Amino acid sequence: MATVIRNPILFPSTSHHPNQNHTFLTLRFSQTLRSSLRSKSRFAVSCSQSEPPPPHPSSSRRRPPYIPNLIPDPSYVRIFDTTLRDGEQSPGASMTSKEKLDVARQLAKLGVDIIEAGFPAASKDDFEAVKMIAQAVGNAVENDGYVPVICGLSRCNEKDIRTAWEAVKYAKRPRIHTFIATSPIHMEYKLRMSKDKVVDIARNMVKFARSLGCDDVEFSPEDAGRSDREFLYEILGEVIKVGATTLNIPDTVGITMPSEFGKLIADIKANTPGIENVIISTHCQNDLGLSTANTIEGARAGARQLEVTINGIGERAGNASLEEVVMALRCGAHVNGNLYTGINTKHIFLTSKMVEEYTGLQIQPHKALVGANAFAHESGIHQDGMLKHKGTYEIISPEDIGLERTNEAGIVLGKLSGRHALRKRLEELGYELNDDQVQTLFWCFKAVAEQKKRVTDADLRALVSDEVFQAEPVWKLGDLQVTCGTLGLSTATVKLLSSDGSTHVACSIGTGPVDSAYKAVDLIVKEQVTLLEYSMNAVTEGIDAIATTRVVIRGESETSTITTHALTGETVIRTFRYGEF
Repeated sequence: MATVIRNPILFPSTSHHPNQNHTFLTLRFSQTLRSSLRSKSRFAVSCSQSEPPPPHPSSSRRRPPYIPNLIPDPSYVRIFDTTLRDGEQSPGASMTSKEKLDVARQLAKLGVDIIEAGFPAASKDDFEAVKMIAQAVGNAVENDGYVPVICGLSRCNEKDIRTAWEAVKYAKRPRIHTFIATSPIHMEYKLRMSKDKVVDIARNMVKFARSLGCDDVEFSPEDAGRSDREFLYEILGEVIKVGATTLNIPDTVGITMPSEFGKLIADIKANTPGIENVIISTHCQNDLGLSTANTIEGARAGARQLEVTINGIGERAGNASLEEVVMALRCGAHVNGNLYTGINTKHIFLTSKMVEEYTGLQIQPHKALVGANAFAHESGIHQDGMLKHKGTYEIISPEDIGLERTNEAGIVLGKLSGRHALRKRLEELGYELNDDQVQTLFWCFKAVAEQKKRVTDADLRALVSDEVFQAEPVWKLGDLQVTCGTLGLSTATVKLLSSDGSTHVACSIGTGPVDSAYKAVDLIVKEQVTLLEYSMNAVTEGIDAIATTRVVIRGESETSTITTHALTGETVIRTFRYGEF
């Protein structure tokens, strides 16, 4: 068995001590995430438009009691998380049983209604992982009565269904999810079965699942998006008769448009016999980037269970993203009929990072809500707006998903940043500069930003030190050209600008590029000096680090410091009379 070594900067992990009943929490996550746990959990999310809105209508609503085939509150939407099953089907995304348990516990903290813990018949390891989750997470009842449903996936055959039941039956709320394809292309080429045969199998296998003692059975007609409508009404009606409690309608290949998918759900709701006795669910793949939009349309059309994954991971292009679906429902409540979920959004960011770490699937920086750039602002116009009122460019607060950023307005300094953002960050760093100093610094900042993607606080400090807090230069480097190699002596040509603005040029040879350059300087300055110090120090980190070169020389009556800043490309020679240091 391969040994998986994870980054030691990890996430909350819980395990039961064999001799005690309570749960121990092992904190293994980075300092940057630790603060997200310190915040008190709250369910209200503010979605800014022009002004901060009143509290969200769902903020005062409680999760209704769980009944498999009925939701007492018609506005409540169940969240079915399949990160541990469909999400793990992403190439390279497999997790150990211990990691699956950690993720399941975090999903319970997040407040998902159903956790699809895996495909028990797929392997012995998957069976054991689902069983472990059912025993641990599926029995951890909260004070308000909440405990997640633990679900196992199975194909429509007795062996799969029995194996799934053996894994999930230990949970307080177990569910079997079984499926069979219903589209013409799947029935003809994959199953090689007639419509009547598919209906017969679906009906018998749902009936078999109920006969095992499972009173919560979900049925999925695979590739429903490309299935014949009349055939869908027929097969769904038949499984309802034998005890299906949830009907999941998957857009398996992500081919439907939002309007099409919404109409599919509405048509099923209007034409399937017995549909009022079950919950309609959605499962939307993201092949065309429409999974979140399709899922929301499904909810608007009457679906009351939405199948999602953390970070949208899954087969091919992935699934509808939990964080996107949940926040879209909340921010779009005014057009979504005030639908709400039981998700504690304060745990979204931490859960996202846990899944990213455990699966090894890195989130793209521009990923909605949880990407590195989701709450970062570099454009000068945007930064100016954010500094005046955060609602100008942010529709929700990052703290509402558990993200605590390093600066108040999410400002990222770059080549598009303006003076307002630069001044604000300098003030945060403790510098009080007048308008002229800021103006001088701004153009130097722009020059640096053209060379670097992001200007860091260390860069700003070096800029202030170089441009604001230095004495007037006696000499300034105009140009430098050096020729050197393994053959012959190095040659340097130097052009210096004196304090009166005149230009001086000299050329010299030396044992190396530095020696030849400073000998050329000697020819211009015409002062006998002694070298006291020569050093080069990196101010910042990385391949594009800023470095400062410092040369201290002593003449007969004075000492000069020659400082070259890679930040601005400037070299200045500053002279100090004795006693002036």
